[in-house]
Amino acid sequence: MAETILIVFTKPWTCPLPQLADTVAELGLQGVELPVRPGYQVTPETVATGLPAAARTLAERGLEIRSVAGPIDEATIAACGEAGVPIIRICVAVDMAIGFRATVEAYRRQFDALIPALERHGVTIGIQNHSGLQIGSAAGVLHLIEPYDPRHVCAVLDMAHCAVAGEPTALAVDILADRMRGLANFKSAYHRRVNGPEEEAVYKVHWTTHQHAGYSWREYVRCLRQIGFSGAFCLPAEYSHPSGQGQRMGDDVLPFLRSDIAFLKALLAEQGSAGAVA
Repeated sequence: MAETILIVFTKPWTCPLPQLADTVAELGLQGVELPVRPGYQVTPETVATGLPAAARTLAERGLEIRSVAGPIDEATIAACGEAGVPIIRICVAVDMAIGFRATVEAYRRQFDALIPALERHGVTIGIQNHSGLQIGSAAGVLHLIEPYDPRHVCAVLDMAHCAVAGEPTALAVDILADRMRGLANFKSAYHRRVNGPEEEAVYKVHWTTHQHAGYSWREYVRCLRQIGFSGAFCLPAEYSHPSGQGQRMGDDVLPFLRSDIAFLKALLAEQGSAGAVA
């Protein structure tokens, strides 16, 4: 495997950017995926100036922005180009009022209109699979993006969502092997039954740490190594709140995130990844 770095999706933290940068640096990571969303350090309204400024602040701590999670529009694409951010990651919700096929067609029309801006600024739209009423499998992502050059629209594989959808790791990586472009997600989930055994079964997706994942992180690293993946392994820092409502936020994620970081670093060292985090 070529160069691999570890980054974190900073969704749990809405604190000021310098404090966020200190937290990420203390974790021993090399970068972030930054939300460009209302209530965060950079918002869609401030992206033109806010994203380059955020990149400079993070660079002072030796960190880079490897991707953003935000809107796909020309303003965000231009800001990413100026800030040196290569990927805008999105998930694709299926509009059940029009159905799967019409949703795919609508997204393709949007991608088509943005290709000149993507080419001009050197930015890629990354499609992450997501369980639920979204495109949840590697096969579904491939169907959506197959007409496009991966320089413009690529895949961001998230095996937690594949596991929830029942798609095996080796198959998912094979499906998207030539469509991935420098970003892969490492998080964990499984279906947890939330009612008693005498009732009609009700399940909920539970977000957890590596040892409880519905797939093997070790196998995922091995499969990515086999296809020569290089770039960033992103830890989305998603862990279910013990109340059963929503996810842990802020520094509440740190004990769980530190465990996942240590395990992923050990896997990279074990499998001989050049450029792996020390």
